[in-house]
Amino acid sequence: MRAYELRVPGAEDGLVLNRDRSIPAPGPGEILVRMRAASLNYRDLLVRQGRYRGVLQPNLVPLSDGAGEVVAVGAGVTAFEPGGRVAGTFFPRWPAGAPSAEATASALGGSAPGVLAEYTVLSEGGAVSVPEHLSFEEAATLPCAALTAWNAVVEVARAGAGDTVLLLGTGGVSIFALQFSRLHGARVLITSGSDEKLARARYLGADGGVNYRTAPDWEQEVLRLTGGRGVDLVVEVGGAGTLERSLRAVRVGGTIAMIGVLAGAGAVDPRPLLGKSARLQGIYVGSGEMFAAMNRAIAAHRLYPVIDRVFAFDEALAAYDHLAAGRHFGKVVINIQ
Repeated sequence: MRAYELRVPGAEDGLVLNRDRSIPAPGPGEILVRMRAASLNYRDLLVRQGRYRGVLQPNLVPLSDGAGEVVAVGAGVTAFEPGGRVAGTFFPRWPAGAPSAEATASALGGSAPGVLAEYTVLSEGGAVSVPEHLSFEEAATLPCAALTAWNAVVEVARAGAGDTVLLLGTGGVSIFALQFSRLHGARVLITSGSDEKLARARYLGADGGVNYRTAPDWEQEVLRLTGGRGVDLVVEVGGAGTLERSLRAVRVGGTIAMIGVLAGAGAVDPRPLLGKSARLQGIYVGSGEMFAAMNRAIAAHRLYPVIDRVFAFDEALAAYDHLAAGRHFGKVVINIQ
């Protein structure tokens, strides 16, 4: 089978397409999946660049997010059968409940083999059925970006009617958070460095937008748009580079869901967090139970993920470059069919 292997993290030619890798066989409690599509996350750029802080398998098959068709099951498997449409969970050892060190050490495309291959083996507890109305390309966007947004907006903040949610940027997590916030009746404000992207976000239901290039003190505009009150939830994907502005934009008693570090590292003054009695909550994707609940909501409302561009399997390196350029709106997907 064909599979990409990360042979030298950080090297320009370190990610290689192996056209003669053996098809794995499912063991007891496992399923063999013919992968049909995969999607990229910012984490995948860090893994390829050798900047990821987790442990990586040698000759790692990268990417955590993918969807495909079950072609064989191992002994004892009862939840799936051949022909089923599934996606892998980001953390195969986090089925439900609170996260643990053991659970978060099991991420696909890092310490465990990923999905950028024609076939992959998943544990029975590390897979979920995907909504029938979605294509494989659409379903492949769900395991990390969608579930992270769901965890922040629904599980942690319980955002709903009367609440205002602030989203930073228009990448995969932020666009899913826009969709889930609107699904639950919340008002949405969003930032971007592109007026065109802000217009697209408004088309998807955003109530207001701020261009951080023309308004670098964007938190002031957020406060103006909320009558000086601040927002109930900030889905914070920037890290230290944006966190202090998010602290000023959140309301007293509000929540900042800390997800990413796109704006880089640095020192942050914690005093606004104390003065506002706000909550700073780290979000690291979510459990299989959350994934199943999210999929039920997606199916019930026939929600469709927003895909920026689909690349062919042989164009996977170009897909990485496209994500790294930061011009995308929504998800970047690789077709494996």
